Amino acid sequence: MKAVRHNRQGGNARGRREDGLNTKAQILEAAGEVFADKGFDRATGKEIADKAGTNSAAINYYFGGIAGLYEEVLIAAHQRLVSYEALTAIATTPDIDPQGKLRAFLELVVGALATPMHASWAFRVISREILSPSPHIEALKERQLQPKKLLLTRIVADVMGLPPDHPVIATACFSVLAPCAMLLVADHRLLAQMFPSLGAASQHPRPLVDDLLRYSLAGLAALAAEFPSRRVAATDDGAAKSKRFR
Repeated sequence: MKAVRHNRQGGNARGRREDGLNTKAQILEAAGEVFADKGFDRATGKEIADKAGTNSAAINYYFGGIAGLYEEVLIAAHQRLVSYEALTAIATTPDIDPQGKLRAFLELVVGALATPMHASWAFRVISREILSPSPHIEALKERQLQPKKLLLTRIVADVMGLPPDHPVIATACFSVLAPCAMLLVADHRLLAQMFPSLGAASQHPRPLVDDLLRYSLAGLAALAAEFPSRRVAATDDGAAKSKRFR
């Protein structure tokens, strides 16, 4: 009897945990929709709770309040658009050359920003926050933007043949990201009207990726050409190390 009672108690505990996870996920999804439509300032905990089919106390219990909920929505939104795990896999795989890694990065980002995903609440929440930052953008920067920036820096530095801490790498990363940022903040219907080929990217993103890659590689090559001594030194050093280990 004790074993049966113990199994029942264990099952009840697991059920409560699963119910709690479901409730937390439902709140996050509902909050994403509300924040995407209204922004942080005009959203209310009651509206979010009603949409999630729960009560305002659950927001405090799972997220510590509406501010904590908004930060988690920002983190989840950016992760859905460009996951840290996917970007890490691109940056660290030894089987892809630097230019291939840059292509994979652009495929990842364009796939998130130019395809039908741009209608998702994740896309709308991030674009709203970028255009009109709240104090909670600091959490987004620390937990998503900064770690991903380091990975992109690594990819761009490898393409240019320069160390990641070289001052020009920041400019280079900015030049790669600028067109991507346009896809994030611009009205897609207006872009499609002005540049019909961009409208086609929502269904067939590869031509846009090809063009952005050519644009990026040309710009990175021009920037890197300003620092040939650093590139030659790095190449010579690498060759010397290679000879030592033969």
